[in-house]
Amino acid sequence: MLVRALTALCLSMPCAALAAEHGDAGMIVLPDAAAATYQPGPPDLPKGTQVSAVSGDPAKPGAFVLRVKFPANTVIAPHTHSKPETLTILSGSIYHAHGKTLDKSAGKILKTGGFVYLPEAMPHSLWTTDEPVELQVNGTGPFGLQYVNPADDPSRAAR
Repeated sequence: MLVRALTALCLSMPCAALAAEHGDAGMIVLPDAAAATYQPGPPDLPKGTQVSAVSGDPAKPGAFVLRVKFPANTVIAPHTHSKPETLTILSGSIYHAHGKTLDKSAGKILKTGGFVYLPEAMPHSLWTTDEPVELQVNGTGPFGLQYVNPADDPSRAAR
């Protein structure tokens, strides 16, 4: 589901890379954070999520870079991904925990500059508290998200 939603997102929005400088051999340069163009996130991410496709297409084979903004008091329920991913915190903070259930007591805070590598199919959850977060997701496609409990998928609820 996420792959289809991100593909639609990438095709419907001017990719941040289009606003950036292009160099030789497909190089992409984002001169600053303001050059990233955000759109509403796909329906299987919590309401209020914003996504910027910086480079590549997560639905296709190959490397991609996304920037994602989650508002304060957002929970991304336990889920897995079809490929490894890295998360780098650009601003704000977010909590991260491994496991198939949401256990906020086991969460570790990731602040600006924080980083986490997640192997393929590792169940984890994320949540913000009183501040929003902006993070960068790097990975290879085709990339997908699967909730451990399908009922946690926000696309199942009315938006």
